Amino acid sequence: MAAAGDMEYYLCPLLLQQFSNDKHNYLSQVKKGKAITPKDNNKTLKPAVAEYIVKKAKQRIALQRWQDELNRRKNHKGMIFVENTVDLEGPPSDFYYINEYKPAPSISLVNEATYGCSCTDCFFDKCCPAEAGVLLAYNKKQQIKIPPGTPIYECNSKCRCGPDCPNRIVQKGTQYSLCIFRTSNSRGWGVKTLVKIKRMSFVMEYVGEVITSEEAERRGQLYDNKGITYLFDLDYESDEFTVDAARYGNVSHFVNHRCDPNLQVFNVFIDNLDTRLPRIALFSTRTINAEEELTFDYQMKGSGDISSDSIDHSPARKRVRTVCKCGAVTCRGYLN
Repeated sequence: MAAAGDMEYYLCPLLLQQFSNDKHNYLSQVKKGKAITPKDNNKTLKPAVAEYIVKKAKQRIALQRWQDELNRRKNHKGMIFVENTVDLEGPPSDFYYINEYKPAPSISLVNEATYGCSCTDCFFDKCCPAEAGVLLAYNKKQQIKIPPGTPIYECNSKCRCGPDCPNRIVQKGTQYSLCIFRTSNSRGWGVKTLVKIKRMSFVMEYVGEVITSEEAERRGQLYDNKGITYLFDLDYESDEFTVDAARYGNVSHFVNHRCDPNLQVFNVFIDNLDTRLPRIALFSTRTINAEEELTFDYQMKGSGDISSDSIDHSPARKRVRTVCKCGAVTCRGYLN
């Protein structure tokens, strides 16, 4: 263990560098608003600079604690980092990290399959997808090979294959280190990858509270008025349930919308084979480079089509439309 003096030796340069960076950032922000004279720098701004640096230090501590908490709660390989170089916004006060669906009291989720495969090699043998009447979703490189709209049936807890089975991808969770970061164009928090992601690779699941469509309609009116969007309809075969990631969710809670996204939605069935309650998986549509933001289309369904629910502007709904800030050439102008 390093002695206290050694720790101070390593920490002091870091603290001084942070102090210098915070001071520089604050003065740069002020200069954008008005010219600063040397006199202003020496006298008038001193208290403001000091206040900003103190707030920034407190924010840094709060974000580090939040990052530590997220990594304690996650159950997947990929690490979670948090970064805010834009403003003084700290961790969200009403968000709780979960790894799987949180059903409402009136909804029952089956967490164990009733039967499974007995394959010796699930890549070549007749396996769970064949039993469901669909193709195996993945190739030998663990990339998805089926078109959007085709469901994924992975091997489950009753299958005799082991954890290295090529048909167990989504259930292993996020394998990439991701960063929740503050966007610089007023889109709030976003998510970027810290490593390169190959095309057609599983990136993350969309999880949250599972609620009825009636409750989703009620919450949707409230969210629209606040300009936020966290509802995802589970309408693979029916329209009975919705996932709400507003308060309970994982990293996907912070993924922003884009009209030409780099993530695609797929419906997944593993232990729960109820077609009304698919798991929602997000796969890369192309190679995504390190430091690139991850995005998906908020109007996209698991079928690969634009959700008719999202674009229903009938008089009965009268939903408040949220302006889209994605900046894509093909931007539709609104999130809903």
